[in-house]
Amino acid sequence: MLIGTGAVLGAGALGAGGYIAYGLNERFSREGNVQIPDHRVAGIDGPQMVVARGTDPAKNVHAAISRMGGMKRFIHRNDVVLVKPNIGWLRTPAHGANTHPATVAQVVRECLAAGPRQVIVCDCPVDKAKDAFRVSGIAKAAEAAGAKVILPEESTYQTVQISDRLGAWDVLSPFVEATKIVNVPVAKHHSLTGVTAGMKNWIGITTKLRMHFHNDIHRSIAELARLMRPTLTVMDGTRVLMAKGPRGGSLSDVKPLNTIAASTDPVAIDAWAHTLFGMTPDDFPESIHLASEFGLGTFDVPSISPIELQV
Repeated sequence: MLIGTGAVLGAGALGAGGYIAYGLNERFSREGNVQIPDHRVAGIDGPQMVVARGTDPAKNVHAAISRMGGMKRFIHRNDVVLVKPNIGWLRTPAHGANTHPATVAQVVRECLAAGPRQVIVCDCPVDKAKDAFRVSGIAKAAEAAGAKVILPEESTYQTVQISDRLGAWDVLSPFVEATKIVNVPVAKHHSLTGVTAGMKNWIGITTKLRMHFHNDIHRSIAELARLMRPTLTVMDGTRVLMAKGPRGGSLSDVKPLNTIAASTDPVAIDAWAHTLFGMTPDDFPESIHLASEFGLGTFDVPSISPIELQV
């Protein structure tokens, strides 16, 4: 079943069913006073990006992460790990609008094999959260793999200053309190930004109205990326929504690319995701260039020598 935040997360008002939750007015009325730590792991050698291709998403994830040096390179015994899929929509895995559940489940298994204290799966869908978690297949797959699944309405929130421009937002506590974060987005078309990939996936850290991010959307994406700084990004290119994103709905718009990429560079892996749609560096959006200017990574993918695997 889907469970609340438990002892790992901060205190709040006890809601219906024993879940801890703040009221909406309280969520959006405070000043930002919480810092999100840098979740990157410094001072370790190994590949910066691995791309694995094969018909089984779980095998692709395992191959990519193993070639990266394994999750023990990134995760330790006392860590609380947050796995962040894209669960935006009430769509099945076939539609390519959400991260594939087999991808999420294998990332959870890889994390648990490193022996952390806990692995949490959490997101803020656009559609009704409970239904999106269920229909996407992610709740069931993640729980079966051993993760604790937290819906946004079952979580406490902490007020975080995202940037001077965006101001303070109430962010789900798992994103604030995790000691390591693995971003597991799906690569897909987006009607506003062209492509959704890893950095845009951070819009799902809050239930606040997303239209606020759409004012200068590319700068918002880069500023969110500067805030979150994940330990690792695992990009799902299993079934890719090539048009009519981000919601999709027609299987004719989905292309099975059967590809997973893993990288410690969130800019490079987003740049790589854009190439799945035929883009070159000249086509990359402002968000990628801004994130590079912020020092978050490089959009020159060949410069980090990605390793290609056939699984």
